[in-house]
Amino acid sequence: MLDFSIFSVLIPNGVRERAKGEAAVRSGAELLALAHLDGPDALARLGASADGLNPEQVEARLAEFGQNIVAQEKKKSFLRNIAERFITSPINILLTVLAVITWATGEEVSDKIGALIMFAMVVMAVFVAHYQEARSSRAVEQLRRMVSNTATVRREVDEAIEGGDEDALPKRVAKKLEVQIDGLVPGDIVHLSAGDMVPADLRLLAAKDLFINQSALTGESMPVEKFAGADTEAKTALEARSLCFMGSNVISGSAMAVVVATGAHTYFGALAGSLVGQRVQTSFDKGVSRFAWLMLRFMAVMVPVVFLINGLTKHDWYEAFMFAVAVAVGLTPEMLPMIVAINLAKGALKMASKDVIVKRLNAIQNFGAIDVLCTDKTGTLTQDKVILERHTDIRGDENEDVLEYAWLNSHHQTGLRNLLDVAVLDRTAPETAARLKSTYTLVDEVPFDFTRRRMSVIVHDETGRHFLISKGAVAETVGVCSRVRDDGEEAPMTADKLTEVRAVARDMNDDGFRVLALGLREIEVKPSYSRDDEKDLTLLGFIAFLDPPKDSAAEAIEALNANGVAVKILTGDNDIVTRNVCRHVGIKVEKYLVGPQIEAMSDDELTIATRTTQVFARLNPQQKVRVIQALHRDNHVVGFLGDGINDGPALRAADVGISVDTAVDIAKESADIILLEKSLMVLEEGVIEGRKVFGNVLKYIKMTASSNFGNMFSMIGASALFPFLPMLPVQVLLNNLLYDFSQTAVVTDEVDAGYLAKPRQWDLRAITRFMLCIGPISSIFDYATFAVMWFVLGANGAGHDKLFQTGWFVESLLSQTLIVHIIRTGRIPFVESRASLALTVTSIAICLVGVVLPFSPAAGWFGFVALPSQYWLFLAAILVMYMGLTQLVKAWMIRRFGLL
Repeated sequence: MLDFSIFSVLIPNGVRERAKGEAAVRSGAELLALAHLDGPDALARLGASADGLNPEQVEARLAEFGQNIVAQEKKKSFLRNIAERFITSPINILLTVLAVITWATGEEVSDKIGALIMFAMVVMAVFVAHYQEARSSRAVEQLRRMVSNTATVRREVDEAIEGGDEDALPKRVAKKLEVQIDGLVPGDIVHLSAGDMVPADLRLLAAKDLFINQSALTGESMPVEKFAGADTEAKTALEARSLCFMGSNVISGSAMAVVVATGAHTYFGALAGSLVGQRVQTSFDKGVSRFAWLMLRFMAVMVPVVFLINGLTKHDWYEAFMFAVAVAVGLTPEMLPMIVAINLAKGALKMASKDVIVKRLNAIQNFGAIDVLCTDKTGTLTQDKVILERHTDIRGDENEDVLEYAWLNSHHQTGLRNLLDVAVLDRTAPETAARLKSTYTLVDEVPFDFTRRRMSVIVHDETGRHFLISKGAVAETVGVCSRVRDDGEEAPMTADKLTEVRAVARDMNDDGFRVLALGLREIEVKPSYSRDDEKDLTLLGFIAFLDPPKDSAAEAIEALNANGVAVKILTGDNDIVTRNVCRHVGIKVEKYLVGPQIEAMSDDELTIATRTTQVFARLNPQQKVRVIQALHRDNHVVGFLGDGINDGPALRAADVGISVDTAVDIAKESADIILLEKSLMVLEEGVIEGRKVFGNVLKYIKMTASSNFGNMFSMIGASALFPFLPMLPVQVLLNNLLYDFSQTAVVTDEVDAGYLAKPRQWDLRAITRFMLCIGPISSIFDYATFAVMWFVLGANGAGHDKLFQTGWFVESLLSQTLIVHIIRTGRIPFVESRASLALTVTSIAICLVGVVLPFSPAAGWFGFVALPSQYWLFLAAILVMYMGLTQLVKAWMIRRFGLL
């Protein structure tokens, strides 16, 4: 699938201009030359015809030019993936450098073991994260294959001759086909309509009111109108009005074009090649990065201090250096990238099991952070099937002529056929449809756009009379009608008649119908028609649709509200129908705004208005974006759920864009997350999953921050107080490795219901506050352990250093491993909240390893000695008091600052 949406927001102006210039050198002159030619000459130059390519030509050109795929993120080999995961992490590089230094300079066996431990940390961080991400990627890829984008092409196909000899060769006929976008080749004839992605670089052959959004290439926000004629005045390819480029999309209108270039040979492909894989950093990314650098700065200050204190007091600079290296490793949050990667991958895997495609891993965390979900109405809150219930004259009485004219409009339009058109076609009897099809022939059309909010077709009957039939929003269509058809007679549209007409439409709206108006005009014969011809129409009546809510909509909205997510409706539909749907799905509408009101507001006024407004109706695409931007200015994290042509810009503007499999191309490409199942309950599950990811990452961060802060005081004090190292370098490293291993199970842990009940955003101040309050507690009990070892157990002189070091190693390992059970929950641990089985098992396993090591055959490798029985009694008391005091301080912090 072609993922164009990321480039519109990722390409900095300078990079865009440089890449644009490079692309122009490669393909600009060739494209410009085609833009200067007339359509037939362009076809001849490309070796194509208006009937399209035949199968042999398609096969040959596919072999020559390759698949129509831009420079996307290709699947990397195992070795390349591992290498990139290593070199992109400064923490892994730092650990590797320290390991190499330790190995190269170490004189003792313990130094070599220490280097191997550092290497093991890197291997664990890299390979475990790779394994988890690979699992989630496979699951997501299986789902992505279920979502595909196609293009409408005209090609010659073989068709058997009816009634002919079975051995006779089939005849070749030109037909419209839906083909996968990656199967397009130069020379293909492509048909475009509103909502389509432009699938390749194209030279237009015919165009009708065609407006293209090419902001991904040029940066210009306004749509550009395109024409089929030769553009001899264009100086560059992007200026040419007769060219369309891959990476842009059709806002309105229709066109036929010939494919000029595909894949990497396109203008977009050349630009994308230098940008593939880049992503915008989310607040979560930035927060994790800031925390990692905070810890590294901590290390940069503390390590030299520890080195100098030990060197000056013990006069063994080599030993002081090795100890400082070990301390540096101990203070490095080396598991942070792995913990984040595993959590996100686990979230993607969980969502994949719910038939949800996560196109961008970090979108999972953003999903949990949203506190406002903006959603379109039609097709998202309402069912995929719309039902035509009524077709009435201007008095509201059933009228078959209105249905027939509606059928002519829906049948003959060549643009995007929406659910309303399908409902009209389904409601019309087959014999009526056959009669109308044989009587009327399409002459021209004026495609739909979001300014006029209507579309018109021009047809002629058997006598040669031409009629313009317009169907669209009531206000906009009635506005171009100067007459009405009342009881078969035409009459002027007087003020009283206008009031009556509006009342009929409003009554149907109040009954929950979505209403469109139908206008007719007999029109003179012309070479072509435009929106200027939509005037002096006769209002025929109305067609009214039922757009029933999805069964899961009310339950999903209630669940989102219960989880602290406000739901707001952003729709192009009118406010009466929208408010009716809101009543059915449980959205209490206290205030609503419509597009014209929003247009008249300043940005500040709109920001204030969004605080109390639940429904925004009759919006065009840019107004939807303005509402989302206003919510951003008010410090909200915004999700947007949409599936229509007019939802693409809003999906890109939101922090998380969510779409559905049945959405138009532009909506699917703009979304971060695609729902494959119809139930909206997966929205709540996605929000909860995102909060779990954030909560579990935060557990590791809080533990690491508080532990490292406490260790800073313990290390500095112990280095200054004692005549020997408080812990051997290899012991520091082993302690860190064992603790890190125990923390890999944090990703499996459950998160308190209270924590999941509201959106969570990154707050470095809260983390710092936690570190300052909880960190020194561990240092208090480290010093208590020092006192026990020095004064009670007699580890206070030469020859007793190993006992002291072993005692602090065991206390440090057990206290760090167990304290996560206090920090992981805001409730009373072990009683009101229990850790996951995996976290419990790894915690017990690591504690047992710490207890057994001093008595094992491996004790000598690490400089351990057996600990006396008295030690274990003191250790038990220290651990209980440490955990108890931490629980008390944590409870005070919750009362003082709120949920941690």
